[in-house]
Amino acid sequence: MRLPFTLQQLRILKAIATEKNFTKAAELISLSQPSLSKQIKTLEKNLNIVLVNRESNKISLTEHGEVFLQYSERILALCEESCRALIDLKNGDRGNLRVGASQTTGTYLMPQVLALFAQNYPQIELKVQVNSTRLIAKSVINRDIDIAVVGGEIPNGLKRNLKVEYFVEDELNLIIAKSHPYAKKKKIKKDDLYHLNFITLNSNSTIQKFIDNILIQNYIETKQLKIIMQLNSIEGIKTAVSLGLGAAFVSSSAIEKEIKLQTIEIIKIEDIKINRILSILSNPECYKSKAFELFYNELSILKATTKN
Repeated sequence: MRLPFTLQQLRILKAIATEKNFTKAAELISLSQPSLSKQIKTLEKNLNIVLVNRESNKISLTEHGEVFLQYSERILALCEESCRALIDLKNGDRGNLRVGASQTTGTYLMPQVLALFAQNYPQIELKVQVNSTRLIAKSVINRDIDIAVVGGEIPNGLKRNLKVEYFVEDELNLIIAKSHPYAKKKKIKKDDLYHLNFITLNSNSTIQKFIDNILIQNYIETKQLKIIMQLNSIEGIKTAVSLGLGAAFVSSSAIEKEIKLQTIEIIKIEDIKINRILSILSNPECYKSKAFELFYNELSILKATTKN
C-alpha cells in the first residue's frame, strides 16, 4: 500500500500547527516558504481533505487537520523512538533521557536525583521538563518524555494511558517564623489554625486544592481560615513566612535549606498529617532504553532508602 503522505509532510503539518504561520513554520524546519506551501497542498490533494484554514490572518488547522495531526505526532514520535532504540543498542550505556517533573517536585526534589544520576552516568545526556502534573502526564503519553515524577492527582482521562507507580510520600508541613508565639510549641490544636494568618498558593493550584481537601476531611472550616496573602511561588511563600508575615503549608523537600539555616519552625497539628503521594509515570507502549532502565533503578534505590 502506497501511503498518501511522507514523513516530511507530517513534520510540515506539525510545524504549521505549532507556529500558526507559514513563514515561521518553514523557518522551524529549515524549508523555504514556497516549498512548505507546495508540500502541504500536495498532502491535502493526496488525502482529498483540507487540513489548513487559510481564510483569516492567523493560520489554523481544520477539524480534519487537528485529527490528522494527532496521528502525525504519534507516527513521528514512533520514528524517533525507533532511531533511539537502534542508537541505544549500538552505544550500550550511552544515549539520552527525557525526564519530566511537576512544579514543586521538579524544583526541589528532582535536582538532587538528577545531579546524582549525572555524576554516576556522565555519558547519558539528560533533558528535563518541569510543568504541571497534567501537562507532564500528557507529554509522557505523547512520547515527548520518557519518565517523570509528579505529585498531585493525575486526571483519569490520562491515567488509563500511563503506567503509574507509587514513588514516595511527600509531607506538607505547617511552617512559621522562629519569632512566632507558636514556635515554642511542639504541637498545636486544630482550633489554633483559626488564629493564624495564612500565606498560600493560588486557590487553583493543585497543591492548594489538595491541602484544602485534607483539612476539610479533618473537619477544618477552610473558609474560616484567615488568608492574608496568595503568592505564585513556594520561594515567595517561604520568604514571607521567615519574615514573620504568616504561616504556610509547604512541601518538606522545599524547606531543607530553611531548616538548616533555622529561619523557620515546623509545627505539628494534633491528629492531622498532610502527606501527598509522588508517582513515577511512564508510557507502557514505549521502548525502554538502557538510559531509562538506569534512571528507573536510581529512583527505585531512592524509594527503598526513603522507606527505610
